[in-house]
Amino acid sequence: MSRDQIEASLGRLDQLTRQLRLECPWDREQTERTIVPHTVEEAYELADAANSGDDAAIVDELGDVLFQVYFLSLLLEERGVSNLGEVADHCREKLIRRHPHIFGEVEVEDSGEVLRNWDQIKRSEPGRGETIFGSLPENLPAPLDARRVQRRAASSGFDPLDTGEAIAALGDQLEALGQLGQPDAGDEQSFEQVGDLLFAAVNVARRLKVDPELSLRASTARFRGRLEAAEEIARSAELSWNDLDIDEQLELYARARMAEDS
Repeated sequence: MSRDQIEASLGRLDQLTRQLRLECPWDREQTERTIVPHTVEEAYELADAANSGDDAAIVDELGDVLFQVYFLSLLLEERGVSNLGEVADHCREKLIRRHPHIFGEVEVEDSGEVLRNWDQIKRSEPGRGETIFGSLPENLPAPLDARRVQRRAASSGFDPLDTGEAIAALGDQLEALGQLGQPDAGDEQSFEQVGDLLFAAVNVARRLKVDPELSLRASTARFRGRLEAAEEIARSAELSWNDLDIDEQLELYARARMAEDS
């Protein structure tokens, strides 16, 4: 698709967004606050599509996210605050500013240095706050929040563990949790120890350049798929999954996992 064709497609989406805002009762009711939950939902659906490797799904979900950008920009335009063009220009200027190794004289050795420079430049921008964590959002999912905090700490020079040491620290946290035995529900020590374990796991993921949110979602999806397959095996044998004992369930789960790997 040529540049002219891309611009024409984007223009048609802009026109459609404006029409929906004028003529659709639901779209007319939306504000920045009411539409953002849908924006977050679309972003998660895009993440799922990207994680699955389904190109058609990625294209579909990217379109939904793009519509959210157009719609939110239109809301700003209606209030005389900004518009889509200014949003695009602001994004372009920010990307140029945060890539001094491309558009400036800075030299970097690897992607880790790129990220450290990015965080340092971001902290120096107006309204970002002067403390290490001053500009971090507070409503991120916990794995992403932990990773952002760890990344920001690392950009300040506080990153004492290499990958092997981070993995060893994760083992230490797991061992400490195992020493607690069977505490009562709501036990404060267990609460803190589990949090420390998860934080250490995110640090390992960061060191391995793995997104903890996507990795956990993928693992959850695999477990769910295998258990549903095991339940289907039971159903095909005219058995009720809930009536099976744990050994029988584990046997069917293993069969489902083997079928997945074959």
